[in-house]
Amino acid sequence: MKLLVTGATGFVGTALCRSTPALDVSIFGAVRSQSQLSLLSPKIQPVLSDSLVELATRTDVLSQVDCVIHLAARVHQMRDRATDPLQEFRAVNTEATRQLAIAAAKSGVRRFIYLSSVKVNGDGQPDPYTELIKPNPQDPYGISKWEAECGLQEIAAETGLEVVILRPPLIYGSGVKANFLRLMQLVDRQVPLPLGCVQNSRSLLYVGNLVDAIFTCSTHPEAAGQTFFVSDGSDVSTPGLIKEIAASLGRSARLLPVSPQVLRGLGHLTKKSAAVDRLLGSLTIDTQKIRHLLQWEPPYTLNQGLETTANWYRAIKP
Repeated sequence: MKLLVTGATGFVGTALCRSTPALDVSIFGAVRSQSQLSLLSPKIQPVLSDSLVELATRTDVLSQVDCVIHLAARVHQMRDRATDPLQEFRAVNTEATRQLAIAAAKSGVRRFIYLSSVKVNGDGQPDPYTELIKPNPQDPYGISKWEAECGLQEIAAETGLEVVILRPPLIYGSGVKANFLRLMQLVDRQVPLPLGCVQNSRSLLYVGNLVDAIFTCSTHPEAAGQTFFVSDGSDVSTPGLIKEIAASLGRSARLLPVSPQVLRGLGHLTKKSAAVDRLLGSLTIDTQKIRHLLQWEPPYTLNQGLETTANWYRAIKP
């Protein structure tokens, strides 16, 4: 089987390209610049393409591929400085995805795996999200991902392309950046965090579990045409996560017992209410569908994922 991986040198793409299963699999890794070629594993066949739109014209590659694993995206940004963020997200996440899928179908690609996001459903609710709940994206990133899903489903209906959509929650693991890395740094530095009274629940996804789910979806006959939530399978509160991170780093969790009402008040005063609400709120997903339909189980526990992430963090920190 031959796979084309977009975003091959990104966070998820790097993990996937280093974890080729013990199958007869060869991988084309799409990269945007010459400087990224050195980041690819020697076993990966590089495809140099400066954009997804240009990649969609590469029939010389697409005609050899059985399955496209589409990871490349304009990622969610807390402080987006674009004049029109929705337009920017749509250009990459929606329209370029659509063009790549159409080109893949015309070139004879059998299956197209799309890494979407739980943001398609929203920013959280008291009960777990399931695939049956109507999407309700709340920001430009989530909107662009939902529109991409709709476009892919239309292309699948018109062409017979087997589309598989995965909606992960927050992904962590070796190479993680943004908020998760910042949280690890704070815990490592023993910074007191005013989150000891938070009572919420969050689903997380170790990148190794995501990679395993992607490979399962690339071959399993029952995956075609399906949308799946995927997670580690064990939800955790924000204070619980901090304690787990601290333990994996050999530190003590320093949690201050500040009430959520006080934190929300501070968020209102500093005009950061949305960020505080996300921090305090619950966001969980139900993964029964992928477990039952594909008989998939995450190979790594939350603790194992955090231990591996902590080992990476210790190796790269100054």
